[in-house]
Amino acid sequence: MVTTSTSEQNVPDLRNRLVNFKVRDVYLPDAREILMELYGNDILQGKVLDLSDSGTAKQAFAVVEVEGVSHHVVVPMERILGVL
Repeated sequence: MVTTSTSEQNVPDLRNRLVNFKVRDVYLPDAREILMELYGNDILQGKVLDLSDSGTAKQAFAVVEVEGVSHHVVVPMERILGVL
């Protein structure tokens, strides 16, 4: 493998090579931006645990438990796509 020399160390020349890395290790752009681009339109399914008491349906939210997600998610009621 060819290396590129820097003042501190030799860096392998990986140009035009496929590499693997974790989303959390990406420096730029922000990891949230990457996740939204890749998965922003995916549909999640979960169990509604609670509802907000905002008064109007347009401003109401559902607290949802989604398997595989460590925190409960809060979703506007008007954005719920279906009920099983």
